[in-house]
Amino acid sequence: MKKRILVPIIAIGILFTTVSFKSDFFEIAKQIEIFTTLFKELNMNYVDEVTPATLMDKAIKGMLEDLDPYTVYWNEQQVEDAKINNSGIYTGIGASAQSKKDKIIIVEPYQGYPADKAGLKAGDEIIKIGNVTIADLEDDAGELLKGAPGSKVEVTYKRQGKTATTTITRDAVEIKAVPFYKLINNEIGYIVLSQFNGRTTLETKAALVDLKSQGAKKIILDLRGNPGGLLNEAINVVNLFVDKGEVITTTKSVIEKYNQTYKTKSEPVDTEIPLVVLVNGRSASASEIVSGGLQDLDRAVIVGARSFGKGLVQRPKKLTYGTQLKVTISRYYTPSGRCIQALDYWHRDENGDPIRKDAKEYNEYKTKGGRSVYDGGGILPDVQLESGVYSPITTALLKDNAIFDYATKYYYSHQMTDWKNFKFTQNDFQDFLKFLKDNNFEYETETEKKFAEALKISEADDMNKDISNGYNQLMAAIDTAKDKAIVNKKVEIESLLMDEILKRYFYREGLYNYQIEHNPEILEAVAVLNDEGRYRKILK
Repeated sequence: MKKRILVPIIAIGILFTTVSFKSDFFEIAKQIEIFTTLFKELNMNYVDEVTPATLMDKAIKGMLEDLDPYTVYWNEQQVEDAKINNSGIYTGIGASAQSKKDKIIIVEPYQGYPADKAGLKAGDEIIKIGNVTIADLEDDAGELLKGAPGSKVEVTYKRQGKTATTTITRDAVEIKAVPFYKLINNEIGYIVLSQFNGRTTLETKAALVDLKSQGAKKIILDLRGNPGGLLNEAINVVNLFVDKGEVITTTKSVIEKYNQTYKTKSEPVDTEIPLVVLVNGRSASASEIVSGGLQDLDRAVIVGARSFGKGLVQRPKKLTYGTQLKVTISRYYTPSGRCIQALDYWHRDENGDPIRKDAKEYNEYKTKGGRSVYDGGGILPDVQLESGVYSPITTALLKDNAIFDYATKYYYSHQMTDWKNFKFTQNDFQDFLKFLKDNNFEYETETEKKFAEALKISEADDMNKDISNGYNQLMAAIDTAKDKAIVNKKVEIESLLMDEILKRYFYREGLYNYQIEHNPEILEAVAVLNDEGRYRKILK
């Protein structure tokens, strides 16, 4: 009897699966055929000349824009850039830069590398590369800065309103995953881990072993501002501190083959040494796997502010002509089962914005030792500090380069030869507020965006004349509230201003040396490690 029942059920299951597959395949083929015929007719018949590549690029972006922001199309150059970023080694001028429509802004010249040797400073605006004026170039001007080791390139740049020219000799550039480490107070090893590339575990392990040889009995691992990178490197970094065979993260997807469990595979360096991990709102992805794994395994105390909450897994899929699709395939989960992802791009609100779970809806999970931890996106530290937070107003200031531009102004109006004596005073903060006013920085809050959208709708409804006065009054009130918000968030804003200013004078090495003695998060990490009772109480 069982066999007679079972066979038809299996047959029906196969039938449904086959029909479903054929249905999906037909629908995909149908839509592709519609698109290709439309694309051909548009290119052949449109009244003005159109560029097929431009049309296709816009079509691809349009197709992806309603998905999560990490599912993206990469052209050939972007594919190569990703390879360079993951390897940690490339040939170029040795500086991070920001491309604008008519210029390239030097964000940070790396100490001792070509741009630095040529005299370029943060804030310099490159307007011409060789004989090519950037404003006249449609393609990415940054490609002109790349070239073979030893080759030279002449650049024309603006600095404080004056134009100058310099010649850069390109060279191999190594992007260090661990740009700095040092022994503090003869017993605490401090390691800065800035990204997860192919050299991360190697460099982190080398720093850890060296610090232990110098006498380190406790460790601070600084993941603040680390945007993430390679998953396997994150697992291996955790493995330095935990035993072989521990589950560090799992990935879950509707596609069965992407459901995986990632465990440590090697022998650790030290499973007992007291450990504090620093995170903030710009610690993302692989950083959250490391901090979440160590927290859930009760292996480290986490200090700082809630991390970014990027818990979506991407995998590159090769396309034709050297291009790729970087597509989201699954979500990350910590050992206790917490989802790292903060924003839900698949269930949006009435305005089309991704949903963030309300704090009242957070779910409780248990660490390996039975401590309570909660989801809600990102990793919530065991010890939270205001200085590590990135509030909306602070994020807006960063996005609009207000902090970066003020640091440039500060650098050219203040002399400084010793980082030990640096202080950002109340007068300096007032000068920063004046700088924002004088330069008309228009950092738009989410509140303003929503009201602006409402005003556009009122115009369509012929109601804008009736509400324009009220709208203007409301915008004035919001401006006042924004000014107040900046003052209220002084602690976090000042921390970022000091970091950016110090880099101008003393590079990253000077910044890290200053932070060791003055940064609130590092000082709190030291305090936790120096109080054995407090450290053990947090973990129990």
